[in-house]
Amino acid sequence: MLSRLTAGAFKKVASFGASRSSTLFSGSRAASARFASTKASSSAFESLANSRAAFASASLFTVGSIAWYTHLYGTLPFVGKVHASHLSDEGLHPSAYPWSHKGPLDSFDHASIRRGYQVYREVCAACHSLDRIAWRNLVGVSHTADEARAMAEEVEYMDGPDAQGEMFQRPGKLADYMPAPYPNEEAARSGNAGALPPDLSLIVKARHGGADYIFSLLTGYIDPPAGVEIRDGMNYNPYFPGGAISMARVLFDGLVEYEDGTPATTSQMAKDVVTFLNWAAEPEHDERKQYGIKAVIIFSTLFWISLYVKRFKWGPIKNRKIFYNPPNNTH
Repeated sequence: MLSRLTAGAFKKVASFGASRSSTLFSGSRAASARFASTKASSSAFESLANSRAAFASASLFTVGSIAWYTHLYGTLPFVGKVHASHLSDEGLHPSAYPWSHKGPLDSFDHASIRRGYQVYREVCAACHSLDRIAWRNLVGVSHTADEARAMAEEVEYMDGPDAQGEMFQRPGKLADYMPAPYPNEEAARSGNAGALPPDLSLIVKARHGGADYIFSLLTGYIDPPAGVEIRDGMNYNPYFPGGAISMARVLFDGLVEYEDGTPATTSQMAKDVVTFLNWAAEPEHDERKQYGIKAVIIFSTLFWISLYVKRFKWGPIKNRKIFYNPPNNTH
């Protein structure tokens, strides 16, 4: 049968086999190249994954992210709060009040700050200190320099030593800080049945709810509801965590007499003293907002100027039309 095939048939078969073998060879080379590239990429990925530096960096990034989230929100991400007691033990959530300084462009009511200092001096200063506020801080905010100096001179401060090495008492001056009601912590606890009155310099920032919480606390004293037992020496206030607070109600209608004739109701005195304490926690509040407004105006102006300069400089370059005239090669 093979003898019957022509020479042309043998040539066609040989050429087909050669082309098929070359195709298979090229395919195997491409497959080997693909496998090689896949192996190289996988080995590079494995080396990167197994790198100690990469593992340490990923661990530090994860731990830092969790720590940052916990610092901002007080809880771990994706984990709810775990309460060992009932949620009511955290205290009633205060309402949001429309403070005059609450807006981004609003400043403190300085008349309210002056009245609030009067409430602090006549009511709160008997138990609570204001360690971070000096007499000079009141100048230009709620009092004149002469008024602040006169109030400072009413207080005797320990100073010295003198030329004989003895300590002496002197009248206060503007650079002195406001005096504390107790000489030390033990004396403060002894005078308040074991409870330590906190310093009020940063009390608005130190309490969740800020000014709203302080105002609600001062005006929220009520009789304990049925079924709630309050031990002797404690007072019931639903805004305080646990409900039982050592501080009794201190604000009553007509307790102080304002210089400007404002009616001294309980809510008015609470509002004024909270405004004063808010200023004490943020004396830079008004100045910070002034700087913010100036910065917005300046940077907005610079933005529009830079936009105009950009369009002025780049407009001709972007809108120009370029023509190309090839050289004439004719001789």
